[in-house]
Amino acid sequence: VQLQASGGGLVQPGGSLTLSCAASGTISRFKTIGWYRQAPGKQRDLVATISRDIGTVYADSVKGRFTISRDNAKDTVNLQMSSLKPEDTAVYYCYAVRGRVDYWGQGTLVTVSS
Repeated sequence: VQLQASGGGLVQPGGSLTLSCAASGTISRFKTIGWYRQAPGKQRDLVATISRDIGTVYADSVKGRFTISRDNAKDTVNLQMSSLKPEDTAVYYCYAVRGRVDYWGQGTLVTVSS
């Protein structure tokens, strides 16, 4: 399984950005798929995930600003980010679970700065 993240970049505070994660396999086979992020000097934290058993989960810090969606036809999962803040600056990683195995993408950098 390979996860390819894209869409990162530099954006001003208050701006929007959409990340996309393309999976090498059929995305509907994943128990969970979504996004984590890691800011400089900090641990990797959950941003948003879609799980077969518990549905959609968002970190409190992004609720109302970020939207995760899954396109089974294209085997992609997207993260629409709006009202971005400097504290959203991080490397964003695509994440998936199939069976008992966790898979990680290579990460895409999002920088929110004026």
